[in-house]
Amino acid sequence: MDYSHQTSLVPCGHDKYISKNELLLHLKTYNLYYEGQNLQLRHREEEDEFIVEGLLNISWGLRRPIRLQMQDDNERIRPPPSSSSWHSGCNLGAQGTILKPLTMPNIQISEADAPPEGEQTPSPTGTDSRGLKPLQEDTPQLMRTRSDVGVRRRGNVRTPGDQRRIRRHRFSINGHFYNHKTSVFTPAYGSVTNVRINSTMTTPQVLKLLLNKFKIENSAEEFALYVVHTSGEKQKLKNTDYPLVARILQGPCEQVSKVFLMEKDQVQEITYDVAQYIKFEMPVLKSFIQKLQEEEDREVKKLMRKYTVLRLMIRQRLEEMAETPATI
Repeated sequence: MDYSHQTSLVPCGHDKYISKNELLLHLKTYNLYYEGQNLQLRHREEEDEFIVEGLLNISWGLRRPIRLQMQDDNERIRPPPSSSSWHSGCNLGAQGTILKPLTMPNIQISEADAPPEGEQTPSPTGTDSRGLKPLQEDTPQLMRTRSDVGVRRRGNVRTPGDQRRIRRHRFSINGHFYNHKTSVFTPAYGSVTNVRINSTMTTPQVLKLLLNKFKIENSAEEFALYVVHTSGEKQKLKNTDYPLVARILQGPCEQVSKVFLMEKDQVQEITYDVAQYIKFEMPVLKSFIQKLQEEEDREVKKLMRKYTVLRLMIRQRLEEMAETPATI
């Protein structure tokens, strides 16, 4: 990559800019750290706009479960035809539209429900082999001659190729694919995923891209991206920030800082000054408080002595002025 000196500015937030030369130096350090890995970033220029693109690691930091979509965007669900729709002589399409009338439902019977040899199946005209009509001829529901367990409707059975295609289309969250029983679950805290973005994408755009990648139904408004340091400092990325640029400026080492996906209402920002005291034990923190109180008491006593002396001096001066006769 060409890291030649540049002089133009690159936006890194609302009314915040960084020189292209400085960003290229950070980018060079970033790529040297990930040399030989797919996390290296590339840069290009389009219409005088400097663009960096590549994979961004994002750690899951959710405390509440998320909901996965029931199906993929390009996968249609066909509602199974009911007995009432068969009886009325109509059929519903994939989108609920009425198709041409059908006289008899097209069903297949598995071998498990096949009649034994020598047994005759009921005639579709409503009479059996002896010419007798069934006793429940006037019932409004469609008369069934086979158990529903043995009925397989066409269109519901996927081939192994279709199943592989669907699994490729839906990304897994740390090996967890969609399952009807576990469609609502919480990803393991601290587990890492990644998403391919560029330096022109803002925080809301990255959030929507990440949720769409894993087919998550939750709204992007529920979440936020945080830069979490090992010291305990938590910095929330604003809607006008560019996560990829923020990652480059923070440095490549994830042992120092990571980008977390968290709930907005579950996390509070922690400044650097506050983060310094977070990891101390309670006895140590109490000793700090005691020393601060002692120092405060000394300052209070010092101020009280100072103003006491000043008050005595003022009183003495007033008495001297009162004793001295006024001259005309």
